Amino acid sequence: MATRPKSARRQQLEAAVTYPLDWLEERSGLVGGVKYFLFRKVPGDTNWFHTLGSATLTAFLVQTVTGVILAMYYQPDPDKAYTSIQHITNDVTLGWLVRGMHRWGASVFVILMFFHMARVFLFGAYKYPRELNWVIGVLLLALGMFEGFTGYLLPWDNTAYWATVVGINLNGTVPFLGPFIASILRGGAEIGPDTLSRWYSLHMLAIPGALFALIGLHLYLVVRLGVSSPPWSKDAAGSGPVEPERPKTGRSGLLEPRARGVVGRPDRG
Repeated sequence: MATRPKSARRQQLEAAVTYPLDWLEERSGLVGGVKYFLFRKVPGDTNWFHTLGSATLTAFLVQTVTGVILAMYYQPDPDKAYTSIQHITNDVTLGWLVRGMHRWGASVFVILMFFHMARVFLFGAYKYPRELNWVIGVLLLALGMFEGFTGYLLPWDNTAYWATVVGINLNGTVPFLGPFIASILRGGAEIGPDTLSRWYSLHMLAIPGALFALIGLHLYLVVRLGVSSPPWSKDAAGSGPVEPERPKTGRSGLLEPRARGVVGRPDRG
């Protein structure tokens, strides 16, 4: 069946739509990179457990968006912090919803990180060659929990104050470095205005910047190394036939790496 030729008007519209994308792709390659990231091949036996990583990323993005909105109205000043929180909750349009999403979303984000890491551990996805991605995941978990800890003080009410006192005192019991860590977290001898501004800067700038960098590296390694199959899959790592060792042609090393665990024996004449 012959296809109907496109009209000149439709061809002009398509050219107008694709021109910016072609211009961007020709100069940066971003379009091809995004298409490779979104439409890459994954094992056919993946299941819903593999979506925990995407769910964790979604929770982080929700925290980012809601946090930016809250930062537009929050005032990191001991005399105005609590009042600004009440203003967000009671006066700003849908402020109660945004604050509730950010408050409970922090718990959801940490819980999803634990679930995701449990899936990776139980599925053996932390093994070679994905050890580095596992280390990055551990760092992301630690930073995510620290991000939630620094945000707990920002409402500047009694619960936030005394919970922060307990948290800082716990860190102060660390051998050797405990008093130094507690002093850094307090910003002085006691919790006060310097503590609030310090924790606000950590919560809004330092920790989110580190999280974005590590998440970008984490996603790059996921794309580069691929998604691992479940351990019960016939395509799981280590389930295939062992490849015969290739004859030794010279020095092995960076140019000719040897498989892990394989030790060459000297030739005997």
